[in-house]
Amino acid sequence: MNATAAGMLFIASLILAMVLVHKPLGDYMYRVYTTTRHNVVERVVYRLLGVRADTEQSWGVYARSLLAFSVLSILVVYGIQRLQDKLPLSLGRPPVTDHVAWNTAISFVTNTNWQAYSGESTMGHLTQMAALAVQNFVSAAVGMAVAIALVRGFARRRSGTLGNFWVDLVRGSVRILLPIAFVGALVLVAGGVIQNFSSGHQITTLTGGTQTITGGPVASQEAIKELGTNGGGFYNANSAHPFENATAWTNWLEIFLILVIPFALPRTFGRMVGQVRQGYAIVAVMGIIALASVLLTNAFELGGNATVSQAVGAAMEGKEVRFGVSNSATFGAATTLTSTGAVNSFHDSYTPFGGLMTMFNMMLGEVAPGGVGAGLYGMLILAVITVFVAGLMVGRTPEYLGKKIGPREIKLASSYFLVTPILVLVGTAFAMGSAEQRASMLNGGAHGLSEILYAFTSASNNNGSAFAGLTVNSPWYDVATGLCMVFGRFLPIILVLALAGSLARQAPVPESIGTLPTHRPQFVAMVVGVTIILVALTFLPALALGPIAEGLS
Repeated sequence: MNATAAGMLFIASLILAMVLVHKPLGDYMYRVYTTTRHNVVERVVYRLLGVRADTEQSWGVYARSLLAFSVLSILVVYGIQRLQDKLPLSLGRPPVTDHVAWNTAISFVTNTNWQAYSGESTMGHLTQMAALAVQNFVSAAVGMAVAIALVRGFARRRSGTLGNFWVDLVRGSVRILLPIAFVGALVLVAGGVIQNFSSGHQITTLTGGTQTITGGPVASQEAIKELGTNGGGFYNANSAHPFENATAWTNWLEIFLILVIPFALPRTFGRMVGQVRQGYAIVAVMGIIALASVLLTNAFELGGNATVSQAVGAAMEGKEVRFGVSNSATFGAATTLTSTGAVNSFHDSYTPFGGLMTMFNMMLGEVAPGGVGAGLYGMLILAVITVFVAGLMVGRTPEYLGKKIGPREIKLASSYFLVTPILVLVGTAFAMGSAEQRASMLNGGAHGLSEILYAFTSASNNNGSAFAGLTVNSPWYDVATGLCMVFGRFLPIILVLALAGSLARQAPVPESIGTLPTHRPQFVAMVVGVTIILVALTFLPALALGPIAEGLS
C-alpha cells in the first residue's frame, strides 16, 4: 500500500469513528448539562466552593464568575511555577522566570497551552500535574460551559438566566472530561506512553555522548491535553516524542481524542434546542471544512512543491519517520482546525502551501470543529452572521432558531469576529516593525513573516501550536503573546455570553414564509461560504506576503 492510500485509509477510519460516537456522546453530554440532579462528588465540590447549585445566573453574573475563576487560576499557576524549587517533586528545577511563568499561566488558563519553554528541563512533576494538567481540565470545561450557555440562550424564552457557571464547570470536568481522559490515559499506557515519577535516566547515545531522559506522569497529561483541545506537551518535542506518542495507532488515538468532543457537541446543541436537524446542519458545516482542510494539507505535503520533495514524492523534512507524511499532515490539520496546539511534526518545515493551510485553519476561528466548546459557539456565531447576510441578500427575515437577529445581536456577533484579526495583525505588525524582534526569526523574507504571523495567529486564536523557527522565549514575546491570549480568549467569551443573554430574553418568533430554513443543504453551503470569505477578506493580504508569496516564488 502506497503512502497516499494508507493516508486516505487513516482519514477514513477517523471519519467512521466520529460518525459512530457522534450520537451517543452528544446525547450523553445533553443529559449532563440538562439534568437537575447533582451527584455526590459534585455536591461536595459545591459545598467547598460555597456554591448554591440550584441558583441560576444572568449572563453578567455568569461572565463575572468565569472571569473571577480564571483570574484566580492564573495567580495559582503563576505562584506554583515561581515557588517550584520549594515544592515536592521539583526534580531540582529552579523557579520559572517571571516572564515565562506569566506567559505559561495565561497560556494554560486560556486553553492556549502555548509553550515558550522546554517542559522536561523547566517544569517539575508537581508543576506539570498541579498547575498545568489541572488547567487542561478546567480550561476545557470553561469552553464547554460558554457553549452550553449560548445554546441555552437560543433554547430559552423570555428568560433572564443562562444556568450556573459553577455547575457547568464542575459537571463538564467531572462527568465528561475526567472519565474519558482516565480511559484514554490507560489506553495510552498500554500503547507505550510512560506514566511514572522518575527523575530521569542517563543513557549513552549512538555517538558516545550521554543524555538524561526525564520520566514523569505523561500519559495522564497527554490524554487530557488532546481531549480538552489543550496541546501543552510534557516534552519539548510534544506529540513527536515517543514517550508522548509511541506508535502509529496511538497517533490515531490522539487525533481521535482531539476531535471527538467538538464533533459531538452539535448533537448536544440539537437536542437542547429541540431540533436535532439543526445540529446535523452545524456538524455538516464543520465536517465539510475539516475534510477539505485535511485533504488539501495532505496533498500539499505528499506532493511537495520543491525540487527535493518532488523528487522523493513527498516533503519529509520536519516529519516524524514513525508516522510518515500523511499521518503527520492529518495531525497538523486536526490540531489547527481545533484549538489544540499539539504537534507531531514541525509546521515550519511544511511546504509553503502546507504551512498556509495550518495558518488558515486557525484564522477560520477554529470552528471546524474548533476547540472544546469554543468551536460550537464560534460556529453558532457564524450561523447568526449568515442568517443576517442572507436577509440582506434575498429579503429573508433575519431569524435563527426562532430568535430575531436585530442590531444588538449582529453587533455582538460581528465584534466577536473582529477581535482575533485585530490581535493577529497588530501583533505581527509590531513584531515586524522592530529590528530586535525580527532578529528572533530563523529565516528572512516571506518565510520569516510566516513565522511571526503564525505565532500571533496561534496565540490570539488560543491554539498554542508553534511554527518553529522563531525564538519566542524573550520578555517581549512572552508579554505580547500573553496579552494576545488574554484578549483572544476572554473578549470573545464576554461577547458570546452577552449575545446569549440577549437571545434568552426574547420571545419566540413564529415561523413564516419569510423565515430562512436553517437545516437544509443550502444553508450549510451558505455558512461554509461566509466562513471562508470572512477569513479570506481579512487575512488575504498578510497571507499573500507570507506563505503564498513563498509558495509562488
